[in-house]
This record gives sequence, C-alpha cells and structure tokens, in this order.
Amino acid sequence: MKANRTKKRRIKKRWIALVIAALLVVPAVSYVQALLYPGNASFSVRTVEWFRDHGGGSIIDAIETWKYSHQQPPATGVPSDVTATAPNAKQHAPEPTAASGLPTVQLLPGVKPLPQEGTWAVARQSAAGKPLLWTTWFRPDPGHLPVSAAAALLPRDSYRLTLMPGTREPVVGMPSKNGYDVPAADRPALVATFNAGFKMHDSHGGWWTTWSNAVPLVDGRASVVIHRDGSAQIGTWNGTVRMTPDVVAVRQNLDQLIIDGRIVDGLAANRDARWGSTRSQFQYTWRSGLGTDAHGNLIYVAGNKLTLASLATAMHQAGIVQGLELDIHAAIVSFNIEQPGPNGTVTPRKLLNSMNPPANRYLVEDQRDFFYATAK
Repeated sequence: MKANRTKKRRIKKRWIALVIAALLVVPAVSYVQALLYPGNASFSVRTVEWFRDHGGGSIIDAIETWKYSHQQPPATGVPSDVTATAPNAKQHAPEPTAASGLPTVQLLPGVKPLPQEGTWAVARQSAAGKPLLWTTWFRPDPGHLPVSAAAALLPRDSYRLTLMPGTREPVVGMPSKNGYDVPAADRPALVATFNAGFKMHDSHGGWWTTWSNAVPLVDGRASVVIHRDGSAQIGTWNGTVRMTPDVVAVRQNLDQLIIDGRIVDGLAANRDARWGSTRSQFQYTWRSGLGTDAHGNLIYVAGNKLTLASLATAMHQAGIVQGLELDIHAAIVSFNIEQPGPNGTVTPRKLLNSMNPPANRYLVEDQRDFFYATAK
C-alpha cells in the first residue's frame, strides 16, 4: 500500500511539473514572437509592450510615473535641446507677415530671450527656394529654464499629409497596400515624418482611412482629419470635425489640449484619464503634440522633460489654436526632416539631435503608425 501511495505522489508531482512547464512555455513562446515580430522597435520597447499586452499595463504605468515624476529638471540653466538650422537656411523674424503667414512665438514673460529663441528658420525648401518647412525652439516652463521645446511648421497649401499603419498599430498584422514605411513613390517629394498618437488600446479613439476602417471612430475624441487635398484639420469628432466625402483619413487620440486658441481646463487633475493614465500628466518626459494655427498651418511641437501642462503651454506659444497630444516617451517621439536625393535616396535629420529614435525611422518598416508629409 505504501509503495502505491508513493507511486501516486510521484505521478501527481510529474503532472504538476508538466502543467507548470506548459504554463511557462506559452508566455515564453509569445514573448519570443514579440521580440521577432516584423517592424522597427527596440528590445526594451518590445518587452514593455509585451507586458502591457499581457495584463501588465497598470504595473508599467506605475513604474513610468514613479520614474519620470522624480526626474524634475533644474530650475536654472541654459537649454541644450535647440533646433539646428539647415545649411544656407533663411532666418525670419518672429512676427507674422502676409507673405509667410508665420505665427508669433510667445516667449516667456520676464525672461530674457536667448539668441534665435522663437525665431523661425527654413529647415526644408524646394528646388526653387520655396519654404516647405520652418522650425524654431523656445522655453515653455518658467520654473525649469533648461527645458526647451521645438516646433516644426508645414505651411498651408504646401504639403500633403498621409497617415500610415505600422506592423502592429493600429491593428496587429493589418494588411497595407503601401507597406509600413514611406512608399518609394512618395520619397522624391518627402518633407517630414513624425510619430502618431498612443497605441489604439490607450488612445480612447479610432483609426480610419478610405481603405481600412481598422478601429471604429469615437465621438468626442481629438482627431487629426486629413482631406483629399492632403491638408489636415484638428478638432473634436462629430463636434467640430466629422465625416464628409472629402475626408480620406482620421487618427484619434485622447481629448483636445487646445480649443479655439485656449488651453483646456483640467490638465492637472486629468479626470477620467482624458490625457493618458492617471498621474501620467506629472511625468517629466518626452512629449509631442500637433495642431493648426490661425492661418491653417500645421505645427508639430515636441520636447524633453515636459509635463502635460508644459506641452500644452509650448503648443500655445507656437501659435496652435486647435491641438491635441500625440505620443510620449523617448522611444516614440520622433520628427525627422527629410531631404530627397537622386535615385530615390533620402537624407534624414532629426528635429532635435537629442531625439532617441533613429533619423531613418519610417524610412524602414516600423511597428507603430505614423504621419508623413510630401510637398505639393
């Protein structure tokens, strides 16, 4: 009898061991698949996103909030993140003119401006010398003067904006007729590429093009709406913007940050996670935003060590009157100025040299969806 009981215990232990091994194999295989999945993404990004996709989102959010909330920048000093002017770049005074339609950059009151702060410079022009992209930099946070933000402006009627999918966003494995990087046919006219919004699971919104209704659009969400002529409009879905025969793409992300030239209320409280996970608004991290100014120009704003409030301030300073937050954190925030060359080559350079992603991001397949602008 004793021998039988011993034998049964051994068999039971073996079954328990087999079950545990099976339970470990399944996530291990899933993790390896995530590491090998097509599309550009670093090892750390793939690992973090795998944890998020397998129920670890709240843990990751807590770690990020603790980490970035304790990285408050110093109060005094000089910014190191400034936009580098292009070779032979033209300078433009920071006042708007009828010829350029550039907005005035509102600098911090009571703070002596640094050389070139708030001054628009041509970062990309056509062969005929027409400005296709302007850039500038400035300080948005009076309590942390080393912090700077950069702005890149695409003049109205000079660009065509396109929304592209990645290999994992907006939907894993979504078929794409033009691939997951900038199509070869558009590279000779390429002006800029930049990151889109949060992952769809976290954006509280949808993703739509004329060829793919990947994620249903949500009423009330902040939306980048692209029209048939390539121009972009920012607004609240089925509020100030809506579906018309002229719309070819919509990318939604959270709630608007700026409406009718005014920063919205409630950023510090972030009730109902309107602008990301609870307390993420206090993280000092890389942030990006997009909007339009009073002239209809499209403006991208980004910087490091920004909170949600200082990002909104920076967007307002740059002249944005309708704006939304894009994605955040160093691995994601990416704006590249593209200079096409012969035989389909493109020479990219970063809006800010300190941006973490490689300059050729989106010129190769990427896991995240993105925008690119070409010259009309």
